[in-house]
Amino acid sequence: MQIKDTLIPDVKIIEPKVFGDSRGEFSEVVRAGDFFDLSGGKTIVQVNQSVSSRGVLRGLHCQMKHPQGKLVRVVFGEVFDVAVDLRRNSPTFGKSVSVILSADNHRIFWIPEGFAHGFYVLSEKACMVYGCTDYYDPASEQTVMWNDGELDIAWPIMRNDRGEMIEPLVSAKDAGAVLFKNAAYF
Repeated sequence: MQIKDTLIPDVKIIEPKVFGDSRGEFSEVVRAGDFFDLSGGKTIVQVNQSVSSRGVLRGLHCQMKHPQGKLVRVVFGEVFDVAVDLRRNSPTFGKSVSVILSADNHRIFWIPEGFAHGFYVLSEKACMVYGCTDYYDPASEQTVMWNDGELDIAWPIMRNDRGEMIEPLVSAKDAGAVLFKNAAYF
């Protein structure tokens, strides 16, 4: 597997080797030793699955008291995935990294603790599986506004035949998110 750097040094894109033949394909998703090195000694304690329809936007989510590192992979479909640095003392504070994850490109996204995470579904449906370095704790969750101009994220929002933006489908929680300037930081 290849581990590729991004504009934010702690965020990585992993491209596993995929072996295919007429029967299908096989790839190693992650080895414990490689993950230990990548995550700075963390382990995955919870694995989540999210299935969403085209145009759904989830995020930008993070947990403040129990921050989660996330190892993200799409098992069917395609998403635009984003990580935003919320680490106050980081040289990349407030910056983001995005990547297209799909079942076809097999990419895996490593997002360490201290980042907000979100994604937008580009395909008819998409299934994302992600391992987390801490357990889900709704009491410590924070949502940062996905379209906050200060973050300057180039979301590939779909448009209708007239070229007008089609509003993403977001939850009530995500619609009520805080602006980046009002967010809590690590």
